[in-house]
Amino acid sequence: MNKRKLGKSDLHITPLGVGTWAIGGPIKNWGRGPQSDQDSLAAMERALDMGINWIDTAPVYGIGHSEELVGTLLKRLPGAKRPLIFTKGGIRWDKDENYTLSLKEPSLRNDLEDSLRRLGVETIDLYQIHTPSYPRRSPYKGGIEEAIAALSRFRAEGKIREIGVSNFDVPQIEAALSVAEIACLQPQYSLIQREIEQVILPFCVRQKIGVIVYSPMNSGLLSGTASREKIASLPADDPRRRQPDFQEPKLSVNLELAERVKRVAARHGCTAAEIAVAWTLRANSVTGAIVGLRKPEQVDEVAGASNRILGDGDLAEIEHGLARVA
Repeated sequence: MNKRKLGKSDLHITPLGVGTWAIGGPIKNWGRGPQSDQDSLAAMERALDMGINWIDTAPVYGIGHSEELVGTLLKRLPGAKRPLIFTKGGIRWDKDENYTLSLKEPSLRNDLEDSLRRLGVETIDLYQIHTPSYPRRSPYKGGIEEAIAALSRFRAEGKIREIGVSNFDVPQIEAALSVAEIACLQPQYSLIQREIEQVILPFCVRQKIGVIVYSPMNSGLLSGTASREKIASLPADDPRRRQPDFQEPKLSVNLELAERVKRVAARHGCTAAEIAVAWTLRANSVTGAIVGLRKPEQVDEVAGASNRILGDGDLAEIEHGLARVA
């Protein structure tokens, strides 16, 4: 795969990266059910064999288990095959798996040290603030400026290479930039979730901030395998059951959109997942897309997205009735 420069940093990443939320396994209110560690490791190894050169993880994915699996993978690899490792700090949990956010330096330092230990590395390539508030719009401990100042110190100590932020809006990014240079933003982006197009993406272009998007298939709705029956059969504790995109009146609209994606995929002779991810990568403002992988065969279903070119006719059919990117 070709590589793209991530913002102003010295990191060059492939258009696709491995997402590790689901491989963390079942956790309270936030997991995706049971997962085989063997399948997880095989999926990551397959992705690296296909040329993907970065993995995005976080401590909260599986209450540390996702990072531990990535650490296991790294131990198996010769130095030349080592991928770039991106992780996050800020969300903590207690013994009952209740989550809180703390952006204070001592808490972030504990997060970082725990991540370094679980991953088995001395330096993390990109360390991100997980989110500026959790739940959204709730009060949080510490401020953005304090958090970015802490990450700057971690970078000076050689424990991280670059600083990133996740789920920040423009005023929050500006607050971060008032303290230090930011390599990238990690927002949600897909055909269904397009809120970042009007203000956030243009801002990142102007500031030369890289953008790595998550959930380009919108939690599987655009993967080509979603159906009303499959969604109705999701386990009671699956978080997608609580998401508006998986409920009416949005569900019918989203399934119709998924059918349009499948028609374009059939014309190209590829998977719907590939088309959905390629659509996010068509924008010059997007540096890379995080793709969650649970089994090695899923890598083959999406790897072609990095080079898939969608024509004007494809975009018109996919985006019928949707607002176009400015």
